[in-house]
Amino acid sequence: MAAERGHEGRLAGEFFTPGGSSFTEFLAAHRPGLLPTRPPFPDGVRAAPDAFPHGTTVLALSYRDGVLIAGDRRATMGNLIAQRDLEKVHPADDHTAVAFAGTVGLALDLVKLYQVELTHFEKVEGIPMTLGAKARRLATMIRQNLDQAMQGLAVVPLLAGYDFSAPEGARGRIFSFDVAGGLYEKAPFHAEGSGSPYARGALKKLFRPDMPRREAAFTALQALYDAADDDSATGGPDISRRIFPIVSVITEEGFERLPEEETEDLTREMVDHRSVRPDGPNATP
Repeated sequence: MAAERGHEGRLAGEFFTPGGSSFTEFLAAHRPGLLPTRPPFPDGVRAAPDAFPHGTTVLALSYRDGVLIAGDRRATMGNLIAQRDLEKVHPADDHTAVAFAGTVGLALDLVKLYQVELTHFEKVEGIPMTLGAKARRLATMIRQNLDQAMQGLAVVPLLAGYDFSAPEGARGRIFSFDVAGGLYEKAPFHAEGSGSPYARGALKKLFRPDMPRREAAFTALQALYDAADDDSATGGPDISRRIFPIVSVITEEGFERLPEEETEDLTREMVDHRSVRPDGPNATP
């Protein structure tokens, strides 16, 4: 960008000044206007209710090989459906993923900044952050968004990752946050967003330790279906448009989004079961 370069097309001096490993802190010092966490309105002004698209239900659960993270596809503005195919689950790096509920535009900017933050740290330090440090760094970024949250533009992410330093069988870890940057580790599952109470209820009923990948994905889809059944802001599977939830896993091999064909097959199987049992399966004995 022109503002970052001198008259001869060279990068400005701050790009050659030794500093820390945080890209967010670099922007705050030299280009604060580029931060998505800057207050959008004057003090005392709040966003009009339902004026911005909001994403709703996301969830994560541990399973035999790592951790799974998933989300529905709907964004709403009040009683309107703003988008039917929103992607709420994104890789943060090779072994970490973030999903979000809340104000869509700010959330997408925050996710992109977080991805750069992790890459910048690794390039500067020569090693990746630990998973705990990644969670704390995201908490700090959310805390910087507190002014926007108080103005009605909250972002509530969900972080999941594979921790090589954790004991065998406990390497899939899940972190949730509040709008003030509070950090909470959740095990073995969690959900965020307007449909989260119903999703967590389904997960309590269906979760069991050491599930294989297919069963874990099927459980996540059942939980999202229950959320959509009771929360109008959560989108259920759209068979006619072939819009299905996003389901991703993080294992020792890294982040992987389940192929759309696999998600579709599991969703259609679940919908067939629901035609016989609309309230879903019973808890596993």
